[in-house]
Parts: sequence; C-alpha cells; structure tokens
Amino acid sequence: QVQLVESGGGLVQAGGSLRLSCAASGRTFSSYAMGWFRQAPGKERQFVAFVTWRYGNTYYADSVKGRFTISRDNAKTTMYLQMNSLKPGDTAVYYCAADTSRRTSFKDTYTNTANYDLWGQGTQVTVSS
Repeated sequence: QVQLVESGGGLVQAGGSLRLSCAASGRTFSSYAMGWFRQAPGKERQFVAFVTWRYGNTYYADSVKGRFTISRDNAKTTMYLQMNSLKPGDTAVYYCAADTSRRTSFKDTYTNTANYDLWGQGTQVTVSS
C-alpha cells in the first residue's frame, strides 16, 4: 500500500516562506499525478497546485499563482511545495494527494478531490500577521 507523508509545516510570519514535502512509499510514484490541497477550519478542502506524471506540467489556484511552486523528484519519490510571500489567508492544513489513474488528460479533473485516491495525513501551516 502506497503511503504519502507530508512534512515541513509550521508557524511563519506574513511574507515568509516554507517548503512542504510529500514523501511517497513505493516505486510507482513517477506514474502518479500529484496535487496539493489545503483546508482551513470550517471550510472545504481547496485545490492549491498540481503536477502531471508524464511531462511534469504544473497548474495553480489563482490565489497562489506567482507565490507557490510545485515540483517533484521522481528519484526521491517526493513532491514539494515551495511557498513564498505567505499571507495569513494561507493558514490551513495542507494535504498532498495522488491520482494513480495514469490519465493523460487532466482538464477539469485536477481541482476535484474526488479524482485523487491517495491522501497524506496533512501538515499545519500557520501564517501570523
């Protein structure tokens, strides 16, 4: 059973940076499309960023575009989320997720939590003003 484990969360002041990691067990990581989501208290889980499995194309929520960067290292079976210029509104539990379907078209799929079949346990990110 493949497992995803997030790390790197913490408390940071507004304007600061954090880098989240998502380590995956198993050798099939390179064939998984991967995403980051976040969930603030009392709110629904929200799409943040996505990276495809075949070409490494990336997609971002408008709210984080230009500030966050998603990347993956298939040799290390790890995905990252570099978060810069953090704002109090970025405070949430951040989850990594895997889409193991090997789909080659991602239109209208990568923002939907239902299309991911593996999830990590989450890591808390708190941005103080």
